[in-house]
Amino acid sequence: MFDSITGSIRNAVNKIRHQDDVAALNKATSELKKALLKADVHHKTTKELITAIELQTKSAGIGQDSFLKALKSELTNLLTTSGNQGFVFSNTPPTTILMTGLQGSGKTTTTGKLANYLKTRKKKVLVAACDLQRLAAVEQLKQIAAQIDVDIYFDDNEKDPIKIAIAAKEKATKEFYDVLLIDTAGRLAIDEELMTQLKNIKDTIKPNEIFYVADSLTGHDATKTATTFKEKIGIDGVILSKYDGDTKGGVALSISHQVEVPLRFIGIGEKMPDLEVFIPDRIVSRLLGLGDIEGLAEKTSAIIDEKKAKEVTKKIKKGQFNFNDFLDQLSMMSKLGSMKSIIGMIPGLSQMAGPIKDMDFENSAEIKRIKALIGSMTPKEREDPELMNASRKRRIAIGSGLSEVQINKILKQFKNASKMAKQLSSKGGMKGLQNMLSQMGPNGMPKIPR
Repeated sequence: MFDSITGSIRNAVNKIRHQDDVAALNKATSELKKALLKADVHHKTTKELITAIELQTKSAGIGQDSFLKALKSELTNLLTTSGNQGFVFSNTPPTTILMTGLQGSGKTTTTGKLANYLKTRKKKVLVAACDLQRLAAVEQLKQIAAQIDVDIYFDDNEKDPIKIAIAAKEKATKEFYDVLLIDTAGRLAIDEELMTQLKNIKDTIKPNEIFYVADSLTGHDATKTATTFKEKIGIDGVILSKYDGDTKGGVALSISHQVEVPLRFIGIGEKMPDLEVFIPDRIVSRLLGLGDIEGLAEKTSAIIDEKKAKEVTKKIKKGQFNFNDFLDQLSMMSKLGSMKSIIGMIPGLSQMAGPIKDMDFENSAEIKRIKALIGSMTPKEREDPELMNASRKRRIAIGSGLSEVQINKILKQFKNASKMAKQLSSKGGMKGLQNMLSQMGPNGMPKIPR
């Protein structure tokens, strides 16, 4: 997620090779400044950050360690703004959130992602379709709600968004929902009518918090519009959407500093699980290439069934991992979101994970072929991969539409994957994991030696 900036930070740190080398520090900060501006970090934010890093490094004595310590400290200060972090629940349910933003910012999709984030954490969520401005906005939210299996309140006959919001809150209160997310209308640009409507909904519903969804692809414009929304109606947090498409990435480092409102979440992909909570010290750890083990643990604990995980671990250690287990793991991984974001949380892996970090666990051609193969197996064959013989392979090839060459390749990859997993579970440690990932192909299975 922060590969470009992380690489620039590493290059800057490497400029300082000796103690008390002022010239080296100047080169390091100069390179860092250029990289931050190129990454679209706001020029005022960049200037303040570089000045603070220089002062702290000099006062501690110039060296790589002091430079790194100053970087970590000042980046954390930069990203920390007074206000809540992540999602904060009200003492009196339902926690009501007003979702705001300009048209095209990804506000409705982000509402769905936030609902999914809360649902995976065992919360009862209701989304309210109050965007009556954009054609098909209500239909889009209906489809998203069905996809993630959360409840939605809408009224196709009502033309007043305030009345829909009131009815949705009554339903959420009466039926004991934990959270109510209200999707409001946007415009192509900020206008008086939009702000009046949002202010009226705010005054009537009295939400616990107002989130502003900013399109990260708009760069500094995202900061300007967020500031205007803050001044006009007040906002309690920013969610950056489409961050996966922003190759520069600098807006995430400067938006909270410039708007003086905390950045709460980042949208990192197109799928519903692709929403990450923004916690400053964790993000700084990732920026410095140190990963985010705490964030990874939190993310996986919301998805992974602990009992099932223990059962699979036992099977792997005994070399009994089968095709049913593989499908279960595939389903679990797809709920975690993009592989790139997961690998970025593991210390030392963001730079060496290769093609596996771009893997799509649902839509890749190779995963579809593997699923077709498994779908053509009998229950016994799924449970015992050793049953595969020539006649069974021929039958599976006909049923799956794959050639026998493709069947043999996938089965060999699966066998190698089981061996590698068994070795990793016995050896353990980060080195074993790095060795395993270095041998992975783009389908998440081991490469077959030529």
